[in-house]
Amino acid sequence: MDPTEINIKEPTTYEQQMEILKERNLIIHDEGEALSFLKRVNYYRFSAYGLTLRHISNRDVFQDGITFHHMKMLYNFDQKLRDLLMNQLEFIEIEFRSKIAYQHAHEFGALGYRHTENFSSEGAHNSFLEELDKQIDRSGRELFVMHHRQKYGGEFPFWVAIEVISFGELSKLFRNLKEDTKNEVVKDFNIPYYYVESWLHSLAYVRNVCAHYGRLYGKKLTIKPTLFKKKRSLISNSGVFAAIYVLSRLLHQENRTNFITSLQALLEEYAEYIDLGELGFSEEWEKRLRER
Repeated sequence: MDPTEINIKEPTTYEQQMEILKERNLIIHDEGEALSFLKRVNYYRFSAYGLTLRHISNRDVFQDGITFHHMKMLYNFDQKLRDLLMNQLEFIEIEFRSKIAYQHAHEFGALGYRHTENFSSEGAHNSFLEELDKQIDRSGRELFVMHHRQKYGGEFPFWVAIEVISFGELSKLFRNLKEDTKNEVVKDFNIPYYYVESWLHSLAYVRNVCAHYGRLYGKKLTIKPTLFKKKRSLISNSGVFAAIYVLSRLLHQENRTNFITSLQALLEEYAEYIDLGELGFSEEWEKRLRER
């Protein structure tokens, strides 16, 4: 079918997109700025940042006084928040790769990860091996993969193999470790392993959102972390702050302090435009992150 024959009622030109926004009560002070921005950012991606700015009684129109610039600032804030979280998630991901590989190899040997009896679920282990082998094949041109294939006949010790799996697979792998192994992996965190299972699962989901430039502002978590009982009345586990809280609990003190400082600076920079409630923050959010 000729694309020009497709009948779509949504705006198809940048000018039409701006007109639709204005018809929905959005104020555009600088049409040149708006046009330039829409040429760089997909209209449908950008328009999602207006969802929290609509009238409660009429979701088709914006609240009075909302400007294009306001929406753009929400977009910019969200971009910086994703970058900040990705930077911190890197610390957690790398540490768990290291701890899991070290502890499992210490207990079961360098190739013990290939044996089902060293894990809790046979089905989960088979799925892990299948995904691992796919990732090794996809990484075939990486120097470390070629090295182990040439020198060791394709035998990859766990501390090498674990580097090719995703954060999501790492989360599943941790869940499938034997209980004693999990306890050893999380010993330095002083957090029961069953909480860490939930936290890694939720953080892997958040990382996926960030990696694909998804929206965090106004988002409800699809995969919610299980919170400590004493925190459940203080923190909603469906808000983005719940993920920020569990992320901070898995950071070591120096990184946690730096993270909180950076987060505070970001929130202050965009304080004029953001509603902390849309992220699940309370007035005592900083206290929640600093307390153990």
